[in-house]
Amino acid sequence: MTPGETTEKARAYFDELAVLLAKAGMSADRAGAMLDELAGYLAESGGDPEEEFGPAAGLAGELAGTSAPPAEPAADARTWSWTADLFHDVKLLNEYGAQGWEVDRVDARGLFVCARDPEYPQQWEYRRELVAAGRRRGVLDRLTPDGWEPCGTWVGFEYFKRPRAASLGPAAELTAPPRAPDRGIFLSSGFYAFVAGILVVTALAVAVLLRFGRLDGEASTILGLLCGAAVGALIPMTALWIARRRDRKS
Repeated sequence: MTPGETTEKARAYFDELAVLLAKAGMSADRAGAMLDELAGYLAESGGDPEEEFGPAAGLAGELAGTSAPPAEPAADARTWSWTADLFHDVKLLNEYGAQGWEVDRVDARGLFVCARDPEYPQQWEYRRELVAAGRRRGVLDRLTPDGWEPCGTWVGFEYFKRPRAASLGPAAELTAPPRAPDRGIFLSSGFYAFVAGILVVTALAVAVLLRFGRLDGEASTILGLLCGAAVGALIPMTALWIARRRDRKS
């Protein structure tokens, strides 16, 4: 391209840019100052205007502040809180860890508070350990050399995480992780069966006491409240006992 052709192309580019800036509502004085600055830069570089600044329409949008801002990732792509029962919590932790969710902590409600890097997500793996009083240091000494670090506690359990790159290497890289699930509570069929069994046993016990204990109405009400409280306390205690036996076998 000859110098004359380069000059002509630059003039056409800046003429188009001036029209676009005027349409965007920019004042003539401000637009003229910007065009002069851009033309001066282009004269020094000797380059092509579209190669230096991009299409005139895009540049006009940027200069006038009318171009759309970069899209931000959805909030659920960065954080997510959820919970699951002890029958399958580790299974789900590893399933969602493979989707890039890193557990930051377990909050007071028993929720796994997770985060995922929207630009450079990586896979995580998890394990659960029963930590008795005074024995946490031994668990840490056993797991830390293999890259495990604590990420939350619940009742007598402590959860540990580590990047899956420790076991998978480059295969642990994520390119297109799925969006966060729409729900945050995951209860297994085992949990429902367990709760149903507790309720059936409790109902039978109450029925037997009412039949043979000859309790009056007020005493029956009190008994019902006491049984309800017992069930409420028994469920997590029994779940803890079951999980403890399963952890010992694993």
